[in-house]
Parts: sequence; C-alpha cells; structure tokens
Amino acid sequence: MFDHFDIIAPFYDRVIHKLDLNRLTDLLKLPARGRMLDAGGGTGRVSSRLRSLIDEIVVCDLSLSMLKQAKNKGRLLTVQTHVEQLPFPNESFERIVVVDALHHFCDQRESIRELLRVLKTGGRLVLEEPNIDNFIIKWVALAEKLALMRSVFYSSDEIVDMIKDQGFNARVESYGRFFFWVVIIK
Repeated sequence: MFDHFDIIAPFYDRVIHKLDLNRLTDLLKLPARGRMLDAGGGTGRVSSRLRSLIDEIVVCDLSLSMLKQAKNKGRLLTVQTHVEQLPFPNESFERIVVVDALHHFCDQRESIRELLRVLKTGGRLVLEEPNIDNFIIKWVALAEKLALMRSVFYSSDEIVDMIKDQGFNARVESYGRFFFWVVIIK
C-alpha cells in the first residue's frame, strides 16, 4: 500500500507546524521518571526535544522511513507498529503523547483503547489534534482526502466521547485556533 509518509519523511520536520513545547511539557507534567510512548511519533521531532525530561522514550509509527529519521536523532527507541495493536504489556508507560497523528490512525477508537491499555494507572496521555471546526483545517482535511490519505478528523468533543466510552475522563485544553489538546489522567 502507498504510504505518503514514506515520501515526506526526509523533509517532514521542516514543513510541519511549530509545536508549543513549553505547553506540552506542562501538560505531560515533565520532567518525570519512567517511560514515555510517542504514538504516531514519526520522525521523533517531538520526542527528541523531550528526551532529557524522562528516562526512556519509545517512538512508534507505521512508517519505517519516518522511524529511520527518528533513529538519526539518537537515544530514541523505535517500533514499527499500528497503534491499534501495540506490542507492549498493559500499563507499560507513565506518559503517552500523540501529536498531530490521531487522525492518521486506521481506527481512532481502537487506538484510544490501546493507548489507555498501555498507560500506567496515574499516568498521563496527551493528544494534540487539528481543530476540524476551523475553516482552514477543513481545507487541510479535504486536501488529505483528495491525496487519498486515510485521515479521519474528529472534534474535541468526539474525542472526549471516545475516551469516556472507555471509562475515563478527559479535559480539553485550547491551543490556538488550529489545534487543541486532550488530557487524560488514568
């Protein structure tokens, strides 16, 4: 199957939106002890900047080309996998981050279930997603559909409902006009 991310991997970090690293660090409550999973973490652009704030980081992604870029950043463990079928035992991670990736997963509901499964009790899961209620993001979603990407965008309320369906509470944090954060404490 054709994977768009295999093509854009070499220059992905240069064209993707700038991340509010201070806000993410605050939402994840870093620094912390333990392990963090960067699900859909691709090139490790986020994880590489958080590496000094937690003991170990695992980046998982479906694109091998993206993971090769992450490996080049050093001190990141990489695993090629679907998020819907994570190869980790229950309660493996103190922190999980998903930045601008949930809409790319094959099955968002199953992905959330799996992420919550591998999150330790007392751990934090932070999701950053494009705000599909924004007109510009609607155009991005259309462009991804026309490019035959499998993206499925959900509103913050729909994501919170998916989390509630798993028996957990979540809160939404604003992140400007184009993105929002969803925070879950297990």
